[in-house]
Amino acid sequence: MKQTQQVKEARKAVGLAARVGIDWFLLALVAMILFAYLWPEGGVDREPVALGDLATYGVSVIFFFYGLRLSPEQLRSGLSSWRLHLVVQLSTFLLFPLLILPLHPYFEGTKAELLWLGTFYLAALPSTVSSSVVMVSIAGGNIPAAIFNASISSLVGVLLTPLWMGLFLTASTESFDLSSIMGKLVLQVILPVALGILLHKRWGAFAERNRKQLRYFDQVVILLIVYTSFCTSFARNMFRGYSLADIATLGAAMISLFFLVYGLIYAISRLLGFNPADRITALFCGSKKSLVHGTVMSKVLFPNATTVGIILLPIMLYHALQLLAASIIAQAAARKTGR
Repeated sequence: MKQTQQVKEARKAVGLAARVGIDWFLLALVAMILFAYLWPEGGVDREPVALGDLATYGVSVIFFFYGLRLSPEQLRSGLSSWRLHLVVQLSTFLLFPLLILPLHPYFEGTKAELLWLGTFYLAALPSTVSSSVVMVSIAGGNIPAAIFNASISSLVGVLLTPLWMGLFLTASTESFDLSSIMGKLVLQVILPVALGILLHKRWGAFAERNRKQLRYFDQVVILLIVYTSFCTSFARNMFRGYSLADIATLGAAMISLFFLVYGLIYAISRLLGFNPADRITALFCGSKKSLVHGTVMSKVLFPNATTVGIILLPIMLYHALQLLAASIIAQAAARKTGR
């Protein structure tokens, strides 16, 4: 009897954690960082297998299946709400970077410059796909528009993210060559997406049926990238000089960034007279950033793997905190509308 009660309490705790956005994947991300700290050799050594190379191949597979699930008909049907789409895309690729860009002089030449670069990388990333749509659905927003915006954001980000990053990486020690980076993006990202779209009619239904399993594959590849990136950073002592207080301050900055963008989008959508459903979609799609794209594109954008662990810290913190905040807001909106 006592054991049954404990099981019920455990299930209740898991359900509560899921409602506020804490799932196994977030815990696994933390575990990968800890594992990299304890055993950095596993992600650096090339014998018996180079985990970094496996992660690179996994990037192309992720984008192939993304293209396979992308329905051209679904994208065409979402074109009508152009003002909403414009707000979301401008928030994602213009508002975010313009909020972070003016802060560069305050961090240039300091130990926090890499964290600023990681935050600017976060600002240049596209929106999430799955979690944006889920939050919009919970809060009672415009779901077709959310699907359209999240999908388009992912495609646009393949081009705009490296262009934004080129402003700083060309002048840094990363040996950033835009033409070389674009070539890698074409081979590792654009071609797999295009091939997936071309094969959508033939295998799209299969991809949709196995969406859950494919999502697990995505998450495993992300965990592998996070592990190998942090292994290299720990092996080269890149985190020397950063304290827990520094990480906590970065987390506070990330949640502040989320609420700042959320508030600005809310004001803009009210000014433009959006109905409640469109306003919800603008808020959740325009304020979120994709950890998937952040991790997989880091394999292409940052040739110097030593610094990738630090650069990924802001997007990892933002990802966790945005899920927590957005889940609470979506649940509150659902209760308000009686959903």
